[in-house]
Amino acid sequence: MKNIKICIGSSCHLKGAEEVIEAFQKLIKEYNLENEIELYASFCLNNCTDGVSVMRWDEKILSVCSKNARDVFDREIVPYI
Repeated sequence: MKNIKICIGSSCHLKGAEEVIEAFQKLIKEYNLENEIELYASFCLNNCTDGVSVMRWDEKILSVCSKNARDVFDREIVPYI
């Protein structure tokens, strides 16, 4: 099982972390990856100015928002499953 963490700290929260979480939850279901990926909320990933911050395995993905969540998921998550 692979872990994805989405920052819900103050800055990322204000930049739409909740919407990113919802988008990733839908994409995980859409791609039938429920048995492959666990999604976690996380406090500060130390990139407050570049939020919403996402941690894929051990690598950060920055500036994720509800508008680019699908593109980020398709480019940065799916190929690495």
